[in-house]
Amino acid sequence: MLARAVLGLVVAGACALGPVAARAEETPLPSLWTERFRQAPFEASFSDDRWLGERREYWLPLGEVVLFDALLNLVNRHTIGNEYKSTIHSIRDNLHSSWTIDRDPFSTNQLAHPYQGSMHYGFARSVGLSFWESTGYALAGSALWEIAGETTPPSANDLINTGIGGSFMGESLFRLASLLLENDEVPPLWREFGAALIQPSTGFNRLAFGKRFDQVFASRNPATYSRADVGFSGTAEQTTGTSTTKLDRNELQADYAIDYGLPGKPGYAYRRPFDLFSFQATRFDQRATGLIQNVAVAVDTQLRGGSLERRMRFQLENVGEITNRGWEMQAGLHRGALGVSGTLTTVDSRVRTVADGYLGDLRVGDRMLAVPARTSSLAASWTQPRWTLALTATRAEDWVNYDRVALARAYTGADGTQRDVTGARLRSYWRDYSGQTHLRLSASRDVGRGLTLTQGGLDLLEHVRSMGAAANGVLQLESARTMYIRTKGSLSC
Repeated sequence: MLARAVLGLVVAGACALGPVAARAEETPLPSLWTERFRQAPFEASFSDDRWLGERREYWLPLGEVVLFDALLNLVNRHTIGNEYKSTIHSIRDNLHSSWTIDRDPFSTNQLAHPYQGSMHYGFARSVGLSFWESTGYALAGSALWEIAGETTPPSANDLINTGIGGSFMGESLFRLASLLLENDEVPPLWREFGAALIQPSTGFNRLAFGKRFDQVFASRNPATYSRADVGFSGTAEQTTGTSTTKLDRNELQADYAIDYGLPGKPGYAYRRPFDLFSFQATRFDQRATGLIQNVAVAVDTQLRGGSLERRMRFQLENVGEITNRGWEMQAGLHRGALGVSGTLTTVDSRVRTVADGYLGDLRVGDRMLAVPARTSSLAASWTQPRWTLALTATRAEDWVNYDRVALARAYTGADGTQRDVTGARLRSYWRDYSGQTHLRLSASRDVGRGLTLTQGGLDLLEHVRSMGAAANGVLQLESARTMYIRTKGSLSC
């Protein structure tokens, strides 16, 4: 629900920022970025981006952060429970306890905490403080919440998610709100309303203090590209020919994307953090029928002597109808030669109905096997005129699949005969897998004449209950290096 609310706030105000175009590509970044990024006029210095002149308001946002956390704590203690019923004793205990790593749900750690930090950040940024000063308020608000807002021990990963993640989300929302406030084509009332929806803390300060903070942050008129799409697709007719698959899919999808500070505009230099960033969010709701699964069935096979022996075979069967609901989000920012981008996909894939005659192990309401609930990636790159260095981490989390070692042992008995492990019996061999992470490091060098030399290293870090090897999971480290030459254009002598 929180993810839907955040997307709704962003879309409501940001649709007025620029032209709305039909979706033409899956990537949110136009190809203009690829060709012009190396020539973009970056400036290496982190200039002071305070934007209200010499006036400094340090105590006001600090008081707002404390008040916001106090109000949030009051709401949570009356709606959620004991975890937020902090007292003098719990605060004293947290001040003297060690910082831990919590295991809160993904939506809490990766969505709720950054959004809370963006509120802390917005209180400071909207009164004229710089990006770095406002980041300090996000970190301070996060520390205050961990010590005094909850009764549980303070969490180090929450401090990072709320403080650092909140400053990143907060600056993006602040830039979008400011861009809307600068748009003279939108009536003033709607500009203020939309900006408050995008970043409530900015809207609060503009409303509560009037002319004191009614000056608008100067975005210096960046080149932007934005789009908002809502669509439905369905299968009207299909001809399978000799294929065994007949998949009918209907999908409802809503998508919003914005690229801020596109390279190539004369006079626009990248002097401040987040002068160049992108964001995309997609909500999808799919329904598919005719999904084929390889199903194990037991058959009696007549041997040469006339006796019957039960053996296993696999046959393709129609599962029935499944649903996929979730979110896809992408974001990226650049500062000088450094580029950082991330993706996140969440999906709830379940069986809605089971086809007549289906003999497999899936039942209505089950999660689809081998479909991760969350997949994410984080990439950092360093780009120079003739070479690029990139580090990418990808992770898949939380899926259900077979314990294949245990299943293989069950299929074959001590006497070498095959056992009847089919249908509902297979469910006892389902296992929950926590996740696995891939790390990839690559470097490329433009050697001229249309040739690019690329070398990559791949490390695989797995923390999964893999192949039944251990009850609590195993850690595997593998490494591989590849080198190849990539050519582009033509080579002439």
